[in-house]
Amino acid sequence: MQKQLLMGDEAIAQGAIDAGLSGIYAYPGTPSTEISEYIHASKEAKEKGIKACWAVNEKTAVEEALGMSYAGKRTMACMKHVGLNVAADPFINSSITGANGGFIVVSADDPSMHSSQNEQDSRFFGKFAMIPILEPTDQQEAYDMVHYGYDLSEKYNIPVLLRITTRLAHSRAGVKRKASRDQNEGSLPKNLRQFVLLPAIARKQYKYLLNKQAGFETESENSEFNKYFDAKDKSLGIIACGITFNYLMENFPDREVPYPVLKLSQYPLPKKYIKKIFSECKEILVLEDGYPMVEEMLKDFLEKSIKVKGRLDGTLPRDGELNPNIVAISLGKPDTKGQDIPSIVVGRPPSLCAGCSHIDSFLALNSALEEYSKGRVFSDIGCYTLSALPPYESINSCVDMGASITMAKGAADSGIIPTIGVIGDSTFTHSGMTGLLDCVIAKSPVTIFILDNSTTAMTGGQPSAAFGRIEKIVKGLGVEENHIKILKPLKKYHEENVNIIKEELAYNGVSVIIPQRECIQTLNKRMREKFKK
Repeated sequence: MQKQLLMGDEAIAQGAIDAGLSGIYAYPGTPSTEISEYIHASKEAKEKGIKACWAVNEKTAVEEALGMSYAGKRTMACMKHVGLNVAADPFINSSITGANGGFIVVSADDPSMHSSQNEQDSRFFGKFAMIPILEPTDQQEAYDMVHYGYDLSEKYNIPVLLRITTRLAHSRAGVKRKASRDQNEGSLPKNLRQFVLLPAIARKQYKYLLNKQAGFETESENSEFNKYFDAKDKSLGIIACGITFNYLMENFPDREVPYPVLKLSQYPLPKKYIKKIFSECKEILVLEDGYPMVEEMLKDFLEKSIKVKGRLDGTLPRDGELNPNIVAISLGKPDTKGQDIPSIVVGRPPSLCAGCSHIDSFLALNSALEEYSKGRVFSDIGCYTLSALPPYESINSCVDMGASITMAKGAADSGIIPTIGVIGDSTFTHSGMTGLLDCVIAKSPVTIFILDNSTTAMTGGQPSAAFGRIEKIVKGLGVEENHIKILKPLKKYHEENVNIIKEELAYNGVSVIIPQRECIQTLNKRMREKFKK
């Protein structure tokens, strides 16, 4: 079949198209965004009538995908690791309902926090949900695992978690494609009560899930993705999870590792391989990109007298992503880290784009707050988070999607008045609306800025669910119309904007200020496309 040069994200997307995908649902988040973007842009996907939808948030994405699975179609929900927190409710419960059509949830983890608030490991969610987990070593496996994952999902009527990391998501390799299969015809579940999680039904469904565990383990033990490589030197055994197998092999150009190696890419743990490596080797080194999940499991799994090394005992760093050099050091090989970048190359922190509308919004806010003490501006996840840095230094928090509004309410409840919440348009519809409703119900003295740049800018300019709707949503949530202010964030309106902000800060109730100006990047892109025509 045809071979293509694909990023890991693109390999997953193409694998889904070729495996009979009918619909993909996602909220953009690095490093997962390109999976959905690839399908949105795919001519082949359009010809096949594949539904490609940006959801309002990750929770709705999983629920919409689950609905398509209910109808017997193959479906996928994609998100970054912290997005799986938002989707946790339907994700965990979908293991109880089970699936009808093949259902894969892709979670892209970000060890080293290249663009995230934490580096949590999605494998723990999959283990908690008691569903099969797939963790590809390379782009080819990422592609192949999608085909296998759908077959596994439909064999056991269960969702499958596909976990990748940033390096795999955004690096490229040649991928050999399989023959494309048709989409499922579609059919309702044989048991129409399967998805009704009333306690009496949920208890039965939970027993079904428990009874499937032995089958999941057998699949893992027989999986082509889990491989045991024997070797003569039994002083050490290595368990390499997912992409870390590549890091290991890069230290042995001839691909001849002197120690036994268990390449682990499917969970639950394949016990027969674990028992084999424990029975043969004096020590075990666990390589995993993320949290020490396998290492922790092994410490209570078998013979405790065997030393298990990894992130917990300091053999490997406790935080950050692994790489070939870190793995080399753990094996007692020389440190081959290159020289530091010469000081002539000065590092630069990220900054708001020249011409960004947020610049004028924060300059106006800073001016309006000059008469107040500092530390009263709560912000959110988006480009505007960069206002924490010089020269603006405007914001005092960034915790999770939507937390700006709710933290502002909590601070106001404690007596910090006025209190300001700053949130973007896409983040507002993602998870800010319920917080604003809390403020309205409590009549909290908060001023909420919804920075409307008409797009989901931070992840590359995907459509914003808030586009053209913010003012109506805010009114519908109960904010008084005379305390909803639309600003034009431009330098020439600075004094006018400052005065409006001061008035709303003085108001003892909920006010919403909406600075509206299109993202400079999407504007430039739109103009370029216009002049091409």
